[in-house]
Amino acid sequence: MIPKLLQMVESKHLRQDPLVFEIGDTVDVHTRIQEGDKERIQIFSGIVIARRGGGTRENFTVRRIVAGEGVERTFPLHSPRIAKVDVKRHGKVRRAKLFYLRDRVGKATRLVERVDVAEREAANLAKKARKAGH
Repeated sequence: MIPKLLQMVESKHLRQDPLVFEIGDTVDVHTRIQEGDKERIQIFSGIVIARRGGGTRENFTVRRIVAGEGVERTFPLHSPRIAKVDVKRHGKVRRAKLFYLRDRVGKATRLVERVDVAEREAANLAKKARKAGH
């Protein structure tokens, strides 16, 4: 249990627009980079392999392969340096941490894409409408 005083202090620093993604999702993390007096956005693309912590201490780890070498980067979820997180694909996973991907190489690192029930039903309705139109 988090003490009420700590919870009250933390609530001021939590992100107003929560980042919505899950373990196994392929994401683009847009990070603000300060270079001198200029600020630019740098994108880090990869698969979310872990989320840990809670409140302002919550982190997530993104892994990608660069030139045949695995690169992991951990981001604080509520940091103002994170501009946004774009979800490219939803991976179908059965566990909370995907550390087993570290041992895999090449195509073995790919995850099966998760298709949500609502999306599947919408696709079936569209298919039936096309068949009825023919």
